[in-house]
Amino acid sequence: MHCEHIATCPDFRHLSSITGIDVDLRYAGPHNFVRRDLYGALDCAWLHRLAAEGVERAVDWLDAHARGHRLRVLDALRPHRVQVLLWDHLDGTGLRDYVADPARGSIHSFGMALDVTLVDAHGRELDMGSGFDEMSERSHPRLEADHLSTGVLTPVHLRHRELLRRAMAAGGFNAIEHEWWHFDMLDREHVRRHFIRVE
Repeated sequence: MHCEHIATCPDFRHLSSITGIDVDLRYAGPHNFVRRDLYGALDCAWLHRLAAEGVERAVDWLDAHARGHRLRVLDALRPHRVQVLLWDHLDGTGLRDYVADPARGSIHSFGMALDVTLVDAHGRELDMGSGFDEMSERSHPRLEADHLSTGVLTPVHLRHRELLRRAMAAGGFNAIEHEWWHFDMLDREHVRRHFIRVE
């Protein structure tokens, strides 16, 4: 299915239908590692309905356990054609581990993954110790204990990241090892086999 036709598919929900979140899609502007707008006229503020329901559960968890904090969605649906652009941009850089190979497909392209951070009651993003899309080991959740012991990350950074992970886990999302901001809904291979990829 092409992104231009997504509004006709009942399996997808627009981010505007989810209350209690902020939306700042970084690939719809220059604030990303490619440093240009990759979405253009495409409306990519969508998620599969299962992922959207998970975001609602995460919002409810934050409301109950960290009142005043909100999820800020940095990326949601990412059409396959944009995934190809990201993959090609990293050709020869040694950084392709941070981007799913289009030959297999990104879970973003099924509307079943999203990139998120947290903002406080004043709309300020919590300091996570590395930036969104920062392709360095500082971004790796699996290395957080080492980074804490060496001073690369602080206890505050880890508390912020853990709060985000707990909220997303309450929504049914799975974290990954090398990007604190990325969360998947359901098993990746199951999604690739059974869900609609948006081109």
